[in-house]
Amino acid sequence: MKLQPDPHSALNTVTRYEDSYIEINEIRFESSILVMPEGAINPWNISNFGQFERSHFETIAQLRPELVILGSGLKHRFVTPSLIQDLYKAKIGFEVMTTQAACRTYNILMGEGRLVLGAFLIESTPLTTPAALAGK
Repeated sequence: MKLQPDPHSALNTVTRYEDSYIEINEIRFESSILVMPEGAINPWNISNFGQFERSHFETIAQLRPELVILGSGLKHRFVTPSLIQDLYKAKIGFEVMTTQAACRTYNILMGEGRLVLGAFLIESTPLTTPAALAGK
């Protein structure tokens, strides 16, 4: 899905999303990322929703956003509350939605000047893993 950026914006904007990648400022990322309106786009070492650990959210809490929008992949799923306790303690808002919806929401909030963090999960699917391609 092509998302239209503000051509005058110097902010990190989601410009395109597909099931297997996300583009920020027209730069393609094929694995999960953490992105805020300004600054570096950080790789997020997770490729499957079932792999989440508390450390994934501790990393986010250290970045000090006011709100986190978690794109949970192709399906809307919920995170176990104990995993996001560091966000609650730091009074950081947290919302979960599909990655496609999270991309749109991130762009809207970022455009409003909010200090939002997009945590976008790009899941590796069984059909694209080396073992699946080899027929294993």
